[in-house]
Amino acid sequence: MPKNISVRGRSFALTKRNKIAIGGVAVLGATAVALSAVPSNAGTTTTTEAAVSAPVVFGTEHVKDVKASVTDQMAGASLKAEAIKARQKAAAEAAAKATAAKKAAAEAAARKKAAAEAAAKRKAEQARQAKEAASRSAQRAQVKKAAAKTYTNNLDGWIRESLDIMKSKGIPGTYHGLHRNILRESSGNPNAINDWDINAINGVPSKGLLQVIPPTFQAYHVPGTSWNIYDPVANITAAANYAADRYGTIDNVFGAY
Repeated sequence: MPKNISVRGRSFALTKRNKIAIGGVAVLGATAVALSAVPSNAGTTTTTEAAVSAPVVFGTEHVKDVKASVTDQMAGASLKAEAIKARQKAAAEAAAKATAAKKAAAEAAARKKAAAEAAAKRKAEQARQAKEAASRSAQRAQVKKAAAKTYTNNLDGWIRESLDIMKSKGIPGTYHGLHRNILRESSGNPNAINDWDINAINGVPSKGLLQVIPPTFQAYHVPGTSWNIYDPVANITAAANYAADRYGTIDNVFGAY
């Protein structure tokens, strides 16, 4: 029997099981021919006939074995196909899960990046606002510092300006103490001059709002004020400085000093 059989231009090799199956079918066919050759009216069976019929029984069993083998092969092939299909399905499901996990990880990373960028943006905006606020505060401070305090050009304004200077220099004194002594000494006239007391007789008359003699004015002059003895603020501040040194404060002066 040839080993290869060609079907419609295709050839394939017969396996051992295929050969067995074909052999079984051939035996079955031979058995069928032998049975059909026996006369219908045969009443007795000779020894020769018995000898001929014996292989037929053997051939039938052999065919049954072949059929069982083919059935087993078909069942095995079906199970194998189902197993392959199950593995393919499991692989597809695993791939789908991996793709979903990868997508979820990418989305989580994108959300995290977006959150970080938003936080950085907020931080930068807060820093910018803080910087602008600090700049505005500094500008206000500069404007406030640049805006010099103004005082009225009268006795009240002179006393208040002198008090601010005294405070910055650590010289004691109150508005009331200054005002009281000024009214007694000069009646509030910054150009007043005493030309009759002992100082005048000695050639150094008292001058200004608090009637200070020139040597005292020069000795107790406060830096930042005018060197003009008739200047109201300079005269008041120098006199208060002298009174603080001699009496503790201008508030303690109630007469000629």
